[in-house]
Amino acid sequence: MEGVAGALGPLFLLILLGALLGRLDQPGGDFWPRMERLIYFLLFPAMLLSTLAGADIHQVPVGRLALVLLGTMSLLGVALWIANRWLGLAAPAFTSVFQGALRFNTYVGVAGAAALHGEAGATVAAVAVALMVPVVNVLCVTSFVAAGTLGTGGLRASLAALARNPLILACLLGIALNLSGIGLPGWSAPTVELLGRAALPLGLVAVGVALRPQALLRLDLGVWAANLAKLVLMPALVLGFALVLRLDPVSRDIALLFAALPTATSAYILARQLGGDAELMAALITGQTLLAMASLPLWLRLVG
Repeated sequence: MEGVAGALGPLFLLILLGALLGRLDQPGGDFWPRMERLIYFLLFPAMLLSTLAGADIHQVPVGRLALVLLGTMSLLGVALWIANRWLGLAAPAFTSVFQGALRFNTYVGVAGAAALHGEAGATVAAVAVALMVPVVNVLCVTSFVAAGTLGTGGLRASLAALARNPLILACLLGIALNLSGIGLPGWSAPTVELLGRAALPLGLVAVGVALRPQALLRLDLGVWAANLAKLVLMPALVLGFALVLRLDPVSRDIALLFAALPTATSAYILARQLGGDAELMAALITGQTLLAMASLPLWLRLVG
């Protein structure tokens, strides 16, 4: 347990530092919105590109990892639609619950993987991101369409944004460079690697800045349903599938880590733009991020 806590503790402290900076409104102005754009469009794609372009992907059981992560995500998505017949959530609230149950905080995941298993963990995490980001985006946009909160124009804009997603593009380019044997030539490799190193600490601080403590006052059925699905059901299913498919310890740990992550802060923006319940989404992001500080080490301790 001490090893897991030692790996994840500094990550959570960076998130709490961000929460403090946000509370104090430091450095002020629109610094953090601009920083988030820099992280999302440049630094984090650079980290994924550098990792995937030079990684030994053949050492990662990509097929079984995909079955575990994507199978669980799809199964839970279907289960949520069935469960809503009983929950009776309004369409906007359901789309936020759906996002809260399926989306994951990529910054925490990749940083945690590297802290737990070094370069091997970072490689598996980059593969997991390449597998999960396109699928989770398609599933969430589909949920808005099916719930009826999204018009035709919104659908076109969402699909166009999906095609331009910098994380997806970085993953595709990194895999292409890897499989082609080209890699990142010359000085581009250390340059992109240096850019990528800035992504995780800044990304974790930005996660904390985005937290909204006042949103924790909302404790309705949607909050309980999403938190149960995200922090309990998804990691339990992933762990079960990982054991059945006999994933190696590193891949198993990273799959469990990604399953138990809190939902992504970007889900709030999507909820606002596509007709979801933005206030519910803010409550889920803040609550899950704080709860995961306790639940993540516990889940990882099970396989430790």
